[in-house]
Amino acid sequence: MKTSVSLLSSALLLALNSSVFAASSVDLTVKGLITPSACTPSLPGNVDFGKIAAKDLNQDSYTPLEKKSLQLSVNCDAATLFAIHPLDNRAGSAAYGASFGLGLINENQKLGVYQLTFSNPAAETPSTLIAMYNSEGQWTDLLADEGIAPNDLVALGSRGDNGWAPHPIKDASMDMTLHTSIAPAKNLTLTSEVVIDGSATFEVKYL
Repeated sequence: MKTSVSLLSSALLLALNSSVFAASSVDLTVKGLITPSACTPSLPGNVDFGKIAAKDLNQDSYTPLEKKSLQLSVNCDAATLFAIHPLDNRAGSAAYGASFGLGLINENQKLGVYQLTFSNPAAETPSTLIAMYNSEGQWTDLLADEGIAPNDLVALGSRGDNGWAPHPIKDASMDMTLHTSIAPAKNLTLTSEVVIDGSATFEVKYL
């Protein structure tokens, strides 16, 4: 009986040790794809609202500013699958997640927000603006009044048997409109000039 228990204990110990050894390493797979074609995004300039009098701001609600539009262009060496990936360089200063921030006053007062909408796509291939929200993996058609949040994806594509998907484009352009609002003035320190300090980066993401 003692011999059987000893042999069983040895077998269990060996099994446990084998499990420990198996769990003490992990593999890393490094993947990617080098594309021979490159794409360059461009904007014609920046958005400037000029000087806004503090007395003209709403005290208890957001003050909408004039809509501003720019044309965003992407030019590639050859037809390429890509999407536009907007990043908020003032992350943390927006009052709500689906918008871009305008910076902070006194490091803790959120000055305001802006949202982006896209319209009027143009390319050498008939295209529809499509979007992927929150990297959820599904493309959908993008309407002119639907906002794009930081880290969403915007592309030009078409609808096939499996739904909407980007298609290769060499040269593309689209109108990008900013819908900007200043936070309620009662929550802001406006005793001196305050800089509207929004900043975003638009990356070309190869698909």
